[in-house]
Amino acid sequence: LAFSSLAAGVRDGTFLRVAMPDFPVAWLVTVANNLRRNAGAKASRRRQLLTVDRGEQAQSDPTPAPDQVVLAAEDRQRVRRVLDRMPAREAQMLVLQAEGYSYREIAAALKLQPASIGTLLARARAGFLAGMDWSDDASR
Repeated sequence: LAFSSLAAGVRDGTFLRVAMPDFPVAWLVTVANNLRRNAGAKASRRRQLLTVDRGEQAQSDPTPAPDQVVLAAEDRQRVRRVLDRMPAREAQMLVLQAEGYSYREIAAALKLQPASIGTLLARARAGFLAGMDWSDDASR
C-alpha cells in the first residue's frame, strides 16, 4: 500500500511537469527517477530528524538530580503544611494567584470586592512567610 501510494505520487508529479522535451520517454524516466529519489531522501531525513530521542529532548525538561527531587518534595510538603494551617480564604487566594489568576478572577471566585484583593493577598503572603520554617534553608 505504501509503495503504491508512492508510485501514484511519483506518477502524478511526473505528469504535472509542463515542459515536454523532444524525447518524452527519456524525459518521463528522468523525472520519475528524480521524484522517487526526492521522496526517498525526504523519508530518510524524516527518520533521522523525527526520532523519539530528539522529541524527548525538544519537549521535556532535563531530568533533575536525585537530591533536587528530594528537596523539591520537602518544599512541597512544607508549603502544604503552612497552607493547611492558614485560614481557608487566605490559602485559596495564594493558590489562585500562584495558578495565574488575575485579581478580578480571584475576587469573583471567592466572592470578594476586587479592590480589596491586593490588601488581602499582601496579608496572606505575610502570614504564609511567617508560617514557613526557614531555619534549615541555610545549606540551600
